[in-house]
Amino acid sequence: MHNRTSFIDLAIRYGFLVLMAALIAFFGIMAQGFLTPFSAVFILQSVAITGILALGVTATLVVGGFDLSIGAVATSALMLSSYVMVVWDMSALSAVLICLAMGALVGLINGLLVVKMRVPDLLATLGMMFLLVGAQRIPTEGRSISTGMSLPDGSVATGKFSEAFLALGRHRIDFIAPNLVPLSVIFLIVIAIGVWVFLETTRHGRLMYAIGSNQQAASLAGANVNRYKIVAYMISGVLASVGGILLAARLGRGDVASGNNLLLDSVAAALIGFAVLGASKPNAFGTAIGALFVGILLQGLTMMNAPYYTQDFVKGAVLVIALVFTFALSGRGGRARG
Repeated sequence: MHNRTSFIDLAIRYGFLVLMAALIAFFGIMAQGFLTPFSAVFILQSVAITGILALGVTATLVVGGFDLSIGAVATSALMLSSYVMVVWDMSALSAVLICLAMGALVGLINGLLVVKMRVPDLLATLGMMFLLVGAQRIPTEGRSISTGMSLPDGSVATGKFSEAFLALGRHRIDFIAPNLVPLSVIFLIVIAIGVWVFLETTRHGRLMYAIGSNQQAASLAGANVNRYKIVAYMISGVLASVGGILLAARLGRGDVASGNNLLLDSVAAALIGFAVLGASKPNAFGTAIGALFVGILLQGLTMMNAPYYTQDFVKGAVLVIALVFTFALSGRGGRARG
């Protein structure tokens, strides 16, 4: 019985990392060119935006909430930053600051709806998602934003994407090989470390975990539950805006359809994070590994010429396996120990 319990504990703790290593080995054998620095960088670039959004979701999961509006906030930031530069002819700095303020405002409204209006978090953020998806299409009558575009009033947009702004999504840094690591990957690493340090090592982070595990006990212990919940949604909104800004900088246009998969991929990364090292809770390290896992999976399937329509099925299957690792096995292990 003891050996069986130990095996289950090992499976919970390291099973997902073993699965990830096996996946890398499989694609390395089956897909020529998968185990190269350039393939690795492509994977990192593809998961940078997803990972940043997933870290925002993680912040809301920590306090027992959930944010379904992150994909819509990211695409709104994509459209807004494009509109500010192309239509209003303003600077890159103005576009970035306006988008970050928009993300913070959306997060604040989400938090107030959940905390003050008592709207369930899924319903509040779902409503916000629909509102933003509609709002971002109104100024251009549903068209994408590009340099020299015709505006609804018949005039032509005079602004353009500044080189400094485009560098956020396109510039690459020398590492091992020239122009290898995209700047967006550096943003992901810095943000992931920052969120991890905040949640795991600070008093505020520990209070947020306490609120998520037992809100009433945290309140009795003196934590300002409402304030921390609102802050979590604001963190989520700001990080979603950062993702949208980086996507706009990479594309060089405000494409209304470019953020379609952001919500599903980032939620998958955050939930897969529960299974990493048997955490059984939302955590920044697990979320970053989850985003990387999704990227490895999609890159490997693409390099093996798997049909694009099978990718969501495979992602879903992996997510289900990760959740089984997290909840079914850890529940069994907990009872065995008890």
